Amino acid sequence: MNGFSERILLSTDGSEDAIRATEAALDLANRSGSELHVVHVWTDVPGFAHKFVKAELRRQGQEKLDEQVGKIEDSGGRVTQAHLRGGRTSNEIIALSDEIGTGLLVVGSRGLGTVKRILMGSHSEEIVHHAHVPVLVIRGGESLWPPSRIVMGEDFSDDARRAGDLAASIGSHYGSRGLLVYAHPDLPEMPEGEAREEIQDMRERDEARLEERATELEGILGSRPDIRVSDGYPASVLLEAVQGEERPSFVAVGSQGLSGVRRTRMGSVSTKVVTASRGPVLVCPRVE
Repeated sequence: MNGFSERILLSTDGSEDAIRATEAALDLANRSGSELHVVHVWTDVPGFAHKFVKAELRRQGQEKLDEQVGKIEDSGGRVTQAHLRGGRTSNEIIALSDEIGTGLLVVGSRGLGTVKRILMGSHSEEIVHHAHVPVLVIRGGESLWPPSRIVMGEDFSDDARRAGDLAASIGSHYGSRGLLVYAHPDLPEMPEGEAREEIQDMRERDEARLEERATELEGILGSRPDIRVSDGYPASVLLEAVQGEERPSFVAVGSQGLSGVRRTRMGSVSTKVVTASRGPVLVCPRVE
């Protein structure tokens, strides 16, 4: 599979979202020929806790991991290696992904309601913020996978390009339709006079760059994605693009395409999309 390394790492905790994530990760591994690694992290307790408590938590964690691996193998899948870790979930998953050289992390969103996720955050959002490899976040619900439509956020940054390439690569295995979206919130409304021509030229240049990018993605996806240029804020534009679909669309974004000042003012586009999207979200981190 174009853009994939040899390893996919699936995080599982037995929740409904983790079950959906398992379905997606297994399908991707089967279609790409990638190794599938599975990890479960049991929550460790402070050092003064009784050894029996720690041992019991670890035993329960191993039991949950074995159960998930068994379900994968019963369905005809193959797990290259199962990993049991103890500690903070996001930290352990990110550390393991670095250790084994994974090319894609697949996690469930834990299914928290939108308001609760905003107030509390989630392990998946922590992983998205700090992982060094692309993260695919799966939310619970029927008919989420495989994706019939992929919406790719473009801002001409390197991480957005990686997100688009990887999303198109995934979509190529499912015959997914594509939509390439570029949001330019600083582009003013059409003024009168000479300034109007300057703004029109700017819009045309943006559309021309987007057309070039669509041509590149066509070679990966197998079909030419539609394009959309908007003067709205990126997260809002992306979320609007996936509304009205019978099945939630797959959204792909870079994690840090906006400048530092604008991110501080607007918040992270990737965080907003992961928090509010009804369907799968792929986030590609910036590679230093």
